[in-house]
Amino acid sequence: MLATMTRDAPPMIAYTAVDKSFDGGRIKAVDGVSLAVARGELLAIVGGSGSGKTTLLRLANRLIEADAGRVEIEGEDVQAADPIALRRRIGTVFQAGALFPHLSVAGNIGITPKLLGWPRDAIAARVDELLDLVRLDRAQHRSRFPHELSGGQRQRVGVARALAAKPAIVLMDEPFGALDPLTRDALGEDFRALHQRLQLTTVLITHDITEALLLADRIAVMHKGRLLEQGTPAEVSRSTEPYVAELLQTPRRQAQRLGALLPQDGAA
Repeated sequence: MLATMTRDAPPMIAYTAVDKSFDGGRIKAVDGVSLAVARGELLAIVGGSGSGKTTLLRLANRLIEADAGRVEIEGEDVQAADPIALRRRIGTVFQAGALFPHLSVAGNIGITPKLLGWPRDAIAARVDELLDLVRLDRAQHRSRFPHELSGGQRQRVGVARALAAKPAIVLMDEPFGALDPLTRDALGEDFRALHQRLQLTTVLITHDITEALLLADRIAVMHKGRLLEQGTPAEVSRSTEPYVAELLQTPRRQAQRLGALLPQDGAA
């Protein structure tokens, strides 16, 4: 599944001994985390509420600042980067789309290229290209507003907006969590295909270990601000860490129940 990666290539995103606290230091959201994301990798960061996974994501594009440690994007310390320029070169997909309600679908998708000074015709062409990529009919959706879209359509527009300025890195914060199961599964598979087709480097935040197992090249498990485990889905499934084993109980139990309920291929 993994795209172009070599052991000698520098990571696209690197956290080194990163700390972040809130409420005057009383809440340790991220505690000494070191984690690297390779070029072409889809990394899922998994954990429950308060595990620090979203905080870790927001440190990458300086929506918040680290208290200690170092965060690098393509080898550059983010503290040395202009935060606005940094965010414009990284695609971000938020939960439930987080679209601008006063802008049309085309306006939402084209907002970053517009801010970057792209010509109008180039923006229009990119909007059409991305609508095709996320499987939304141009004629039907280009001029619609967010309130006229279904949840799945809004999230597809959110993905298109994140990809508009051709970023190498995409950060996704619980992007499919508010969707119904069928839409969630379809959109997850579609994004996985886009990730490979466009050779993106993606960090996906999710509380759903099953989603992480199915979509990610590698999984990082967070708990109470600490990185407990990281590895391929197969490696994480063999973890002896109690919290990781607890997370894996649900997909294993579901697989057993489904195996007993659904007929085998060729059975009546």
